[in-house]
Amino acid sequence: MRRRDLLKLGGLAALGATAACGGGSGSGSGGNVQLQFMFWGSTYEKAAVERMLNQYEQKNAGVKVKPLFTPDEYDVKLNTLVASNKLPDLGYVPMSMSFRLGEQGKLVNLFPYLKKYPQLAGYLPDAYLWTGQDNLHGVATANESMLLWYSKSAAAAAGVTPPAEAASAWTWDQLVENAYKLTVDQNGKHPDESGFDPKQVRQFGVSISFTYGAAWYGLLRSNGGDFADESGRRCVLDSPEAIQVFQNLQDLVYKHRVAPGPGQLAATGDEVPGTNILLKTKRVAMVVDGQWSLLDMNESKVDYGMGVLPKYKEPFTASQVAGASAAFAGGKHEEEAVELLAFHNDPRYVDLFAKGLWMPQEKKYYEDQAAIDSWTKNAQHPPEFRTVVVDYARDHGVPDLRNRVKNMSAISSDVLTPALQELETGKRPAAEIMKATAPKITSMLQGWHHTQDV
Repeated sequence: MRRRDLLKLGGLAALGATAACGGGSGSGSGGNVQLQFMFWGSTYEKAAVERMLNQYEQKNAGVKVKPLFTPDEYDVKLNTLVASNKLPDLGYVPMSMSFRLGEQGKLVNLFPYLKKYPQLAGYLPDAYLWTGQDNLHGVATANESMLLWYSKSAAAAAGVTPPAEAASAWTWDQLVENAYKLTVDQNGKHPDESGFDPKQVRQFGVSISFTYGAAWYGLLRSNGGDFADESGRRCVLDSPEAIQVFQNLQDLVYKHRVAPGPGQLAATGDEVPGTNILLKTKRVAMVVDGQWSLLDMNESKVDYGMGVLPKYKEPFTASQVAGASAAFAGGKHEEEAVELLAFHNDPRYVDLFAKGLWMPQEKKYYEDQAAIDSWTKNAQHPPEFRTVVVDYARDHGVPDLRNRVKNMSAISSDVLTPALQELETGKRPAAEIMKATAPKITSMLQGWHHTQDV
């Protein structure tokens, strides 16, 4: 599965029999501390996490950590361990599940540990996940954000240069104008030319997911809209600002014909190739996707460029698009588990930052030049990474909806995703769909999650 799918579903599975029946931490022979760290990810992430755990063991004599790599049905397996009270000591937790487990007291409250571990106290404000006042149940594992990826060769051929700074971000109309230049059918015709065949498009100009909230949430905020009102109890996706954004997405497909509709990118079934493949094959010239795609771009040797998202009023991008990391309550070695939690996403010990999969959570990695260089000044990060990702996320990032809206998982599965899927079909305009959907979401809303300064 691609990382975006993992973040969206929380998915992944099959822990070994040891985790399923052993559970929790325990003391090994000689009094050694034994911890279990549960996580998901690609094979590359697996190797990187295991290297990090080995470094932790080397720096902490007497501590052994068992990696519990869980590549499928993660939420199912973790729920099973919760029900049987056989939890690991710490690890990844799907975002919405982390709030539920935090409310149930299943996760260690990190708030009392912030003074002991200054690294944890120096995170970006939106990285902290609060169940309630002074109850810090976890942190977002990495600060991932959304941007506009593009094929350099396709853009050059069309004379298009997506802007790499928020101050010069395209307007929505400019995005559409350039998407026309980048969209060509099998005969080389553009959508605004006579004879263009929308059923035989060789290269689409742009692709933006309808159903993946992080892809459009920055656009929604940019237009002055939001998911809910200040109380978090009334859905405002039926506001003029929100309707405009969703109608514009639909128009990319059915009015302008510069973006793919349902099934037009799938090689087989409903599986759409990753952004790196879409750009490398020039099936699409520009794609809105997460910063984490950088690792795949480099490994696939894609001739890619990075740009900021188009804007309406103010430039915004969704940030903190990640799962949670937490320590599970009830373990025999809570102190060591929290210490490993503080260690596990430190750029000094994890090469996933330098390789392009993760972005750090500590503020210093966005403010101090030497710290910024420590994870970005390498062959894996192109020159524009500084303005498109580091500066953009710091100055224009808004936290992902899953970090903010209570009951978001049920709202998405029961109401929001079906509505967005209907929007994607083009059968009804955005105004009709959103005006019918907003009241249903309102009936399910329980407010915004608690926030506070550390």
